[in-house]
Amino acid sequence: MGGYAADKNYELALGNSIPPRAKATRIEDVAAKANVSIMTVSRALRGVEGVSEKKRAEILKIARTLNYVPNSNARSLAVANSNLVGISLPTFAGEVFAEILNGMRQTFEKAGYSSVIDTTEYSRDAELIWVRRLLSWQPAAVILTGVDHHPETYALLKASPLPVLEIWDHTDDPIDLCVGIDHFKAGQAIGQHATERGYKCPAFVSTPKGHDIRADARLAGIRDIYRQIGQNHVPVSRPPLQSAFTAGFQGATELINEEQPDIICFLNDHMAFGGMMACNSLGLSIPDDMGVVGFNSLDLASVLPKRLTTIRTPRRLMGVTGARNLLARINGVPIERNIVLPVEFVSGETT
Repeated sequence: MGGYAADKNYELALGNSIPPRAKATRIEDVAAKANVSIMTVSRALRGVEGVSEKKRAEILKIARTLNYVPNSNARSLAVANSNLVGISLPTFAGEVFAEILNGMRQTFEKAGYSSVIDTTEYSRDAELIWVRRLLSWQPAAVILTGVDHHPETYALLKASPLPVLEIWDHTDDPIDLCVGIDHFKAGQAIGQHATERGYKCPAFVSTPKGHDIRADARLAGIRDIYRQIGQNHVPVSRPPLQSAFTAGFQGATELINEEQPDIICFLNDHMAFGGMMACNSLGLSIPDDMGVVGFNSLDLASVLPKRLTTIRTPRRLMGVTGARNLLARINGVPIERNIVLPVEFVSGETT
């Protein structure tokens, strides 16, 4: 692409090219050089309608030549067809999404793309607000976590020509592209392991209902396996949102006191660690009295006194694969719409 469409977030790059003590170029200088109004320059820089592509390209070239930097850094986000990729994550807490993000950002940076990131705290409404704002900046592409979105988010992105990637989960009908894992099958793998080891009374520690549908999918997978052997009761504890270690401790304590399970499966490894501490405080031996299963195979799982039984998820690979596919999509290369990456069951010493 040439001219305006090929511009790669030039405003950010210009910030590094202004010589020390140089007199700052004003928007009036760009307008005078281009022989247009200040409003026209503003429209061209913000990527809004009202300026022809030919004139926009001319204004951008002049702005680069004059080393013009807009007063508002936010305007650099408004360059249509830019190198900007918007990424929405549920949270920055923990290692999971940090590793996915690391894989994506390194891939984008090598290709000359920048990213802007927001967190939703698992709120579909917050994600919708973010998508509305992001679309007004006219990015190169959009990345969302999961496949469960507000209906308006789905409608906005489905109607948009922008490439969209959904990460960490999977669906047969993505908005555009999807790279993730099958959480239901991951739950089935946990259930299969537990039944093969002879556990009869499983339980699950999760988050408040509706907060994380992927955890709910894993719970459904565990229940599916146990239902096949006639066990229809798999109780779940949903502690309030707090530290994962504390939630795991509280959830395990509640289940042990009320349900007497022989194995407890946790939303993640950090919760599983809290659950192990609860078992110790109640005088239960792991795995003799209680089995414990985590999820994600975080670094913590390998340094515990007993190696944690868990599921290893391909987080960095997921980020790299998703970013590569999205770059292919941006450049018009046909790509498989839905990729499901395999997970690995890690049989530790807690079952």
